[in-house]
Amino acid sequence: MDNVLEVRDLRKKYARFELQDVSFTIPEGCIAGFVGNNGAGKTTTIRAILNLIHKDGGQVNILGMDMNEKREREQEIKNRIGVVTDNGGFYGMFTLKETAALFASLYKNWDDSVYKDWIRKFNLNEKQKIQELSRGMKVKFSLALAMSHHAEFLVMDEPSSGLDLITRAQILESLREYMEREGRGVFFSTHIATDIEKVADIVILIDKGRIVFQKEKDILMEEYRIAKGDMRDLSREAEELFISLQKTKYGFTGVTGRMEDMRRLVPNALFEKPDMEEILMACMGKESMEYGKSAVYERCQAD
Repeated sequence: MDNVLEVRDLRKKYARFELQDVSFTIPEGCIAGFVGNNGAGKTTTIRAILNLIHKDGGQVNILGMDMNEKREREQEIKNRIGVVTDNGGFYGMFTLKETAALFASLYKNWDDSVYKDWIRKFNLNEKQKIQELSRGMKVKFSLALAMSHHAEFLVMDEPSSGLDLITRAQILESLREYMEREGRGVFFSTHIATDIEKVADIVILIDKGRIVFQKEKDILMEEYRIAKGDMRDLSREAEELFISLQKTKYGFTGVTGRMEDMRRLVPNALFEKPDMEEILMACMGKESMEYGKSAVYERCQAD
């Protein structure tokens, strides 16, 4: 098995939003960060992948199996994956222990020793009721459940959104620990660029229901630079080399993936290495992404 997830031409249309031919793959052994602004299509994509909503078209293969093939195959897939959503979907009046007993009955590979280990690591009290948990505690409990039946692939929807820095760090560290075993993969959506920078191996950017790019994180971080200089040195030809550009009376600042051309056209420009947030913001851009390819989309795909 080379890929833990393959998505081809996924489509879903609502009155005011549409997933448009979403395609990407996640290789075995990778943590994939699925990033985009709120409303970009992250949750819709995940729900379509998991067959939680009806797809208008496209194909999804998880762990080499087609989710659309047979109902029995879908159940087999769900036994081999772990899912962490933003709300957990738990019944508030149940205790953690009661909830875990319910989950244990649903998964044939449930391992109570693994579950107990994660409960201890996350410092959770099994006697507490779900409704008494903070958001961070709910996410940690949901992740403990997802990893307690030897899941080969984790799918997580905004797991770190709204969490404090310490809890976010615990969640990200647990993903690294989970990936120590071979043959696994993680797909997690987020709008927090620093989480992507810390743990992701590959980055998938979605904007307005379309995939802008899928790239290895290390390659992505090396592709782009922030260029700064005097407005008098900035020609129209040089402006075309930016994927985002700000101009003031004091000078220009922009993100480019064409540094050699920039050095040729603006030899006095200064270059800095951007962080992940600056790269992603530049690639999403401020322009409206219409149906069809926008200038920002084309430039990010080409770079």
